[in-house]
Amino acid sequence: MAQAKLQAVGVSLEYYQPRTGGRLLALDSVNLSVHEGEFVSIVGPSGCGKTTFLNIVDGLLGATAGKIYLNGKEINRPDVDRAVVFQDASLLPWRTVFKNVMYGLECQGRNDEAGEKRGKEFIRLVGLGGFEHHFPHELSGGMQQRVNLARALTVDPEILLMDEPFASLDAQTREMMQAELLRIWGETKKTVLFITHQINEAVFLSDRVIVFKSRPGKVKETVKVDLPRPRALHLKRDRAFLDLEDQVWTLIEDEVKRTMAADQVVHTL
Repeated sequence: MAQAKLQAVGVSLEYYQPRTGGRLLALDSVNLSVHEGEFVSIVGPSGCGKTTFLNIVDGLLGATAGKIYLNGKEINRPDVDRAVVFQDASLLPWRTVFKNVMYGLECQGRNDEAGEKRGKEFIRLVGLGGFEHHFPHELSGGMQQRVNLARALTVDPEILLMDEPFASLDAQTREMMQAELLRIWGETKKTVLFITHQINEAVFLSDRVIVFKSRPGKVKETVKVDLPRPRALHLKRDRAFLDLEDQVWTLIEDEVKRTMAADQVVHTL
């Protein structure tokens, strides 16, 4: 197999807790890889370090041990080869859709004629043609996340990091945004690392689903999603999809039960 686009080798993160003087191990020897053009999701119990790991990939946090490589180059700070789509669209309210999409290119000094053309292309790609001059408060939550996605794609990152981007949307909008994301991903061929709590979202979107153990987070198992593409929302009703969803849920349920049993032992001591 070709060299991984993204590779994490023995990544651990330990926090010092000033109040107690103790240390908290959030991640413990995480090893995983993502290949060119792959869509990979990470799921796991609450507090297992999914977002913490994504922040290390982005360079916002430094690992206490281990290394992460992108195209064979070690990551140690944020850079233009990565773009993050957060849960909150974080749009600048005084800027129009077009100006928000162009913000990343402006920061890189690439807001020339070619950059503006690229920004307009991605506004069209995310389905916001005709809304270029609208302000964020004039858009629905789903539309704001489309702007957020267009802004990230416009800077042409090597990998797109997505941290629960649809969590704040209502159920119907979330479903539609999942289908839209797959359409956009199919056209851009970007490598994606996606964090979510919703198991069926992970299965629907991904080539592989990586399940983290309870804290300290590490890879418990990787589930290959061998379902045909392109995928439509009705796939979620198919037996093969439901079996995969159940497989992932069982892995997470085992971790939750193990943690609860350990907590009960501690409380009885």
